[in-house]
Order: sequence, then C-alpha cells, then structure tokens
Amino acid sequence: MTGDVILAVDLGGTKAEAALIAVDAGSGTGTVVPGSRHREPTGRGVAADTLARVIRSLVSSALAATPARVVGAGVGAAGPIDLTRGTVSPLNMPGIRDFPLRDVVEDTAEAPTTLRLDGTCIALAEHWLGATRGATCSLGMVVSTGVGGGLIVDGRLLSGPTGNAGHIGQIHVVDPDEDAGRAGGAGGGGGAGTTLEETASGPATVAWAQRRGWRGETGEELAAAVAAGDPVAEAATRRSAEAVGQAIASVSALLDLEVAAIGGGFSRVRPDYLDLVGAAVARWTALPRTRPVAVRPSGLSADGPLLGAAALRARAELL
Repeated sequence: MTGDVILAVDLGGTKAEAALIAVDAGSGTGTVVPGSRHREPTGRGVAADTLARVIRSLVSSALAATPARVVGAGVGAAGPIDLTRGTVSPLNMPGIRDFPLRDVVEDTAEAPTTLRLDGTCIALAEHWLGATRGATCSLGMVVSTGVGGGLIVDGRLLSGPTGNAGHIGQIHVVDPDEDAGRAGGAGGGGGAGTTLEETASGPATVAWAQRRGWRGETGEELAAAVAAGDPVAEAATRRSAEAVGQAIASVSALLDLEVAAIGGGFSRVRPDYLDLVGAAVARWTALPRTRPVAVRPSGLSADGPLLGAAALRARAELL
C-alpha cells in the first residue's frame, strides 16, 4: 500500500455493503482493495438486532482482507439520518429507527467514523473521481429502486445541519396523471403533485405501466418491452425521464448547476434515457441560461456509493 486504507460502508434499502478503499498517495485516487468487498441483504423487514449483526459481519470481513491499518471509516446510509447522534432511520426499513450506525461501525472497526446520507456520498464520489470532476456546482443522483442524490456547491459538499440536504428524490414534481405515486414510495401520497421518487423510480414506473395494462413485473422486463416497441412501456419510461429532467431544472434554478451525473440501474432502462432527461431539463428551465446543464452518466457505476463513503475521510476538506 502506498497510501491510506479507508473502510467504506454503504447501507441501502435492499442490501448493506462494505469494502476497503486504498487511496494512492501520489494521485489521490481511490480503488477497492481486491477481496475486501462484501455484501448482505437487508430489506423492509430487517430488525435492528439483525442489522447490527450484518454491519459487524461486513466490517469484520472487509478488514480481514489486508493487514494494513485502516485510518478511518466512512458510512453512507439511506435516510433520514441524524449527524449529531450518528443514527439512521431509513424510510424503506420500517423496523429501523434511530439506529446507531456510526457507533456500530466505529466500535467494530476501531477507527474514527464519518456518517453521511448515501446520496451525498454519491455526489462526493462523482466530484472526486467521476463524471463531475472539475465542476464547482454539481448534482450526483441515482435512479433505481428509489431516487436519491446529493450536491456539491461552491466546490464543497452540501450536507445541511441534520445531514439530509440534497435528497432530490423527495422534491415534488408536476405530474398530469392523477393516479401517479399511489403505488407507494418513501414519501407516500399521490395526486397531481408527487415526489420525484414516487414518479420516476423503477417500481413507480413499473406500477404506472401496470395500471395501463402492461403485464410485466420488473424494470428489466420494462426495458425489454421498450426495446420491443411496447407503447405503454415507451410512455412509462419517457414519463420517468421527464420527471427527472423537471427536478434537475428546479434544482438548477436554485443553485446554478453546471452538471448532473446520473447512475442507478433504472437510468439504463432505455439507451436514450439520459438524452430524454437532458431534453426535459431544457424544456423545464424557466429562465434563459448562459450555458445548459450537462447531463452525464455516472463515471463510477456500482463502485460509486463505496467510493463516496471513503471520500468522507479521503476528502474530508470538502465536508
């Protein structure tokens, strides 16, 4: 090892993951240490004692991959989170409330630990190593089972006093379909004004298509239906991209975004998804701009959440 080794932990709605990230002393870049990455399922029904066992097991397994000393740990988690207490209460895990995630990781790893919202970590990872490098004001987001994201503003991570800033999935978008969002989502509700997650996520889009007669069950099946020319699948996925573009335009009106990097499995539901998002951004932009907001694919793929968690320690000057 020619630099620091950082433990990275990511807690999401369906799985928890841990790995060691080696930070190169010369280039400042980070890579996953081979053999250190481990994952276990979580899910809506997970209980606090089970989650504690899962986290301890993942951390111990990751640490066993190298004898090198870990200088710190970074943790990204589904929210809301409480920075002061180091706790998490993920909306998609009803049995987990005020879970002391930071302390569980810190005690197991015996290393100083920093906690942030998972979307915030994604934004930091893209700024550090991914598609938004060099931008002063950027958005990193994921469109998948849920919709989340985070912000870099004036070259620094925007977390907010509680740690929950930047959650683009929970902003409201205009939806002309009166049934939108009633299939569920983190925020609940429905009607013509729904959250982005309720409108554009994979499950929400599948549910919208099903209410119009489509007989598939998953985002993968929806992608195949788009490729086969199914008109309902076509309309459903265009609707998702339109809502994402609308939300990005709204964020940009507040913060003057330069670039938005989008990852997550559902952002690949059709080859032109990001093109559709970019066109929607332009349509929904209310005021003339000196430059358009660039919409780019994530530069980090599945490594983004873990690299972002590690960046909480590797790039602590940005916090």
